[in-house]
Amino acid sequence: MLTLMPTLVENSLQIAWDFLGGCGEIGDQQEAAEFLIRDINVQIFKGERRMLMLSNRAIDAYRRHRLAA
Repeated sequence: MLTLMPTLVENSLQIAWDFLGGCGEIGDQQEAAEFLIRDINVQIFKGERRMLMLSNRAIDAYRRHRLAA
């Protein structure tokens, strides 16, 4: 998937990554990074531009994904 707005994606990913990592919730690092980037990009494509909203929603989606696995 094409990465939209690279700085916004990077900063949102870093916030989510730091939070999840600090909580010990990151399993496979590659899978986690791909999931978070994909989720953030989808949100941006739908019009979201608030960095903390992107991060928080990506965190919630990742947690739901891990519970379902």
